Amino acid sequence: MADYIDSFPGRAVQLNGDHYLYFGGTAYLGLQTDKAFQQLFISNIKKYGTNYGASRKSNLRISVFERAETLLSSWVGSGACTTLSSGYLAGQFVVRQMSSPEYRLFYAPNTHSALFASKAKSYTTFATLNIALRQHLETTPSKTPVVFLDAIDFSGSNFPDFEALQTLPLSELILVVDDSHGIGIVGEQGGGVFRKIKTFAPKELIVCGSLGKGFGIQAGAVFGTKQRIAQMTESIFFGGASPASPAALATLSQAKDIYHRNRLVLSRNIKLFKEQLHNTSHFLSMPQHPAFSYKNEALTQHLKKAGILVTSFNYPDEKADLMSRIILSAAHTYEDISKLTTSLNSYK
Repeated sequence: MADYIDSFPGRAVQLNGDHYLYFGGTAYLGLQTDKAFQQLFISNIKKYGTNYGASRKSNLRISVFERAETLLSSWVGSGACTTLSSGYLAGQFVVRQMSSPEYRLFYAPNTHSALFASKAKSYTTFATLNIALRQHLETTPSKTPVVFLDAIDFSGSNFPDFEALQTLPLSELILVVDDSHGIGIVGEQGGGVFRKIKTFAPKELIVCGSLGKGFGIQAGAVFGTKQRIAQMTESIFFGGASPASPAALATLSQAKDIYHRNRLVLSRNIKLFKEQLHNTSHFLSMPQHPAFSYKNEALTQHLKKAGILVTSFNYPDEKADLMSRIILSAAHTYEDISKLTTSLNSYK
């Protein structure tokens, strides 16, 4: 059952007249309610307007797009970058680029639907994916295999070590990685997983994802070689789509100090949570990441009785399994974390 509220759910929410702490969502750095970040965003809205619906191919262009993309590619470690209006659109942009006769698409376990082509299905294990890839390379070498996967899939299979990924014939395939839940949060200065996966030497690496979760703006991005990004941005798909808000990208370009500060706070909160929690066996988590997944619906109800709401719903649709997740953010205080761990420690 869904509950409705009338404001952004920060560290706390009012629901049906009751006060709850909120440990859900994807606002990992707490930027949406951060006063300094808000003021910066407001100042950029005054300069760039609330929306920019023109094509990036228009004869009159706003330079902030190129500045933000240059900054992002440097941040992530890619040759080039382009931005779009959402992470989902960024994923579908890459899928469309790869949906041609010269490629064959493969999906790693737990791949997000943003990377799906029509009727696509993920392999259930990396072992079966590995077998299928090697068979394809033997029988149809003319079609370059393209493997899609989520960097952070909340199962612990990929980030941070990517052990199963390294068993694949990476030098013979193009790797497309959705880093929506990593970029801005993990990696060097929040640069995500690009540099790490690049060391595995795939034939080609493309990383895409949302900039909303780690950077607090409504936008998506694609990272790759200069040649690949140039090819993609020459397409009708790119020219026909409205871009991300220039005010949002200007804010991203100017908020490096805020991002750094809030990453430090988030890291402190993760450390505090783990130190205070007596039993971690209920949860599946990843080093450096603020998400703690679990499958016990009774635990969700226990937390709610204690005045704590978490993420718990069937995702991505009603037919899917229940997704329950505790999310720490930089907006949470020491007292918030302590109340959460006290409630968890009391659960039997």
